[in-house]
Amino acid sequence: MRRREREVTDSGVIDRIITGCDCCRIALCDGENAPYIVPVSFGYEHTADGCFFYFHGAREGRKLELMARNPNVGFELDSDHRIVRGGRACDYSTHYCSVIGTGRLERVSAYADKLHALDCIMAHYEPGRKWSYDEKAVHATEILRLTVGELSCKAYES
Repeated sequence: MRRREREVTDSGVIDRIITGCDCCRIALCDGENAPYIVPVSFGYEHTADGCFFYFHGAREGRKLELMARNPNVGFELDSDHRIVRGGRACDYSTHYCSVIGTGRLERVSAYADKLHALDCIMAHYEPGRKWSYDEKAVHATEILRLTVGELSCKAYES
């Protein structure tokens, strides 16, 4: 990281920054070694076993095709954007928080694990609420888990 003074290393602060984000971008690689980036809704958990992101979606599509070829992915989240105006063009700046990293994407197939992932996703957007799910819909929904391998966080705030 070039700007070490902006690096965030406290895991509690990193978790709060992730919790404040509403979109995660996953970067996959297509067969031509070209990037493919997709924005997704997500759930997140940080346990003694590691950090995990959960995503849901259709059971087919480009994201799943690329994941089947290469499950190693990059990810990015950002929030708290604020333009800092200056008197000259070079005096402008942006305050922000961002998280980037790499990990491995995999399908979640066990029903109980899918329910756990859906609970994580729903809790991200509406914490504290208890949810029930239609069993047929759960079986028809693709759930993906991203196991974080590396993660870095940066914040530039006033």
